[in-house]
Amino acid sequence: MALLTSSYLKNVYNSNLTSLNESIRTRNFSASTTSSFDIFLSHSFLDRDEVLGLYKELTNRGFSVYVDWIVDPQLDRNHVTKESASLIRARMKASKTLLLAVSHNAAVSKWMPWELGYVDGDKGFCAIIPISKDNQTRSSYSGYEYLSLYPYTTLQDDSNGDPRLWLFEQDGGYIVLEDWIRRGVKPYKR
Repeated sequence: MALLTSSYLKNVYNSNLTSLNESIRTRNFSASTTSSFDIFLSHSFLDRDEVLGLYKELTNRGFSVYVDWIVDPQLDRNHVTKESASLIRARMKASKTLLLAVSHNAAVSKWMPWELGYVDGDKGFCAIIPISKDNQTRSSYSGYEYLSLYPYTTLQDDSNGDPRLWLFEQDGGYIVLEDWIRRGVKPYKR
């Protein structure tokens, strides 16, 4: 199973900046406090380029994705207020799922554990997207024992040879990410 790598996501981000910028402009123009999203993407801002690649990968697959500094650029991460925290809570409630982009920088994020706990307690519909520096395995992420409670995503070909995002559980269950998010289908057991 292939994890999404930092270099892969940076290549996705850099592959067509015009379409990404247009997607961001369109999303910002249409986002309101009542907007709903398929995915709330929790991440470390230190992974900005990887997050832009992940945003592009997910939106190219037809998902509506919430990334705070893309959808709500007026938020100031250096000056957190009750109003900004309230907006983030509203965005989490308006999202079907939370995907936690776990990288080496995730350990320094103060928001990611709060966002994961909030959505897990509210919906229980959370998954991990490990982002490796090279081509490490999921087991190379130590120090995040609580993350093993959640399913994780990988990028691999389906039976037709088409690259798909898959969701895997510890017990061997798996499902295409689209079915899990859009239809709420539970992972199949092997």
